[in-house]
Amino acid sequence: MAEPRRTSEGPGRILVAVYAVFALAATARSAVQLATRFGQAPLPYLLSAVAGAIYIVATVALSRGSGGARRVAWAACWIELLGVLSVGTASALAPGAFSDDTVWSFFGQGYGYVPVVLPVLGLGWLWRTSAGRRPIGSACS
Repeated sequence: MAEPRRTSEGPGRILVAVYAVFALAATARSAVQLATRFGQAPLPYLLSAVAGAIYIVATVALSRGSGGARRVAWAACWIELLGVLSVGTASALAPGAFSDDTVWSFFGQGYGYVPVVLPVLGLGWLWRTSAGRRPIGSACS
């Protein structure tokens, strides 16, 4: 069986960079909200902190991109996708349920919908760089 390609090479560098930006943005936003306004909207602020933590885990795992880090990256991307779809659906169906927006509210609308696209790209890249996958342009046998 062929070795998997590193997830942080080629276009994976861009993916890791975007994850790092979102890790910083979500974590910083939630830290400020938790420190200054926790009593106003604890659930949304805690959800944003969870999103930030997942982005940090995905960033580190994708940047390492081999062995156990790949499994962690797969899990982080799936959890992220399920989270953004769950929170996005809940915020769209019951907008009053959240007293403030989270990173994942309305499928990441406040962040240009990148939060709903990012885990799909992460999962796609993990699949694309998996062992046994042929590079584009290789001959079929």
